[in-house]
Amino acid sequence: MRSNLGVLCLFAAFLMSSRHSLPQVQVPQASLIHVDIAGLRNDGGQVFCALYSSADGFPKDSKKAIARVSSAISHEHAVCEFSGIAPGTYAVSVFHDENSNGKLDTNFIGIPREGVGASNNSKGHRGPPKFHDASFHFSGSRLDLQITINYL
Repeated sequence: MRSNLGVLCLFAAFLMSSRHSLPQVQVPQASLIHVDIAGLRNDGGQVFCALYSSADGFPKDSKKAIARVSSAISHEHAVCEFSGIAPGTYAVSVFHDENSNGKLDTNFIGIPREGVGASNNSKGHRGPPKFHDASFHFSGSRLDLQITINYL
């Protein structure tokens, strides 16, 4: 019995002394699309971001987006993050809801009165940007994007 106790003590001492030399297991980083938004003309309101996996609804119909988030504004800068996103091709649309009414305000012919932006800083010609121009490939780890808001 004593020899078994001695063996256990030696084994425990070995584990404690060698624990620092055991390889560390790397925890995989969660899949994350991190979007830095610049060019906001003031800190009023909030920023709305939508993530699309296809051209369907991009960039106007956020109900067809696969994820939507809002962000507070500080020092004319905001951040939106989409986590748990599978690898694939996506596009992001952003707008500055200056009056906090939860929608993009436009004039009588549909031109935005509030700031807008899209991934790749793509801009439309006689209308909103196309999904193809704003799309990017996401590998599934972490991706940092920068979008500059435009006021028309």
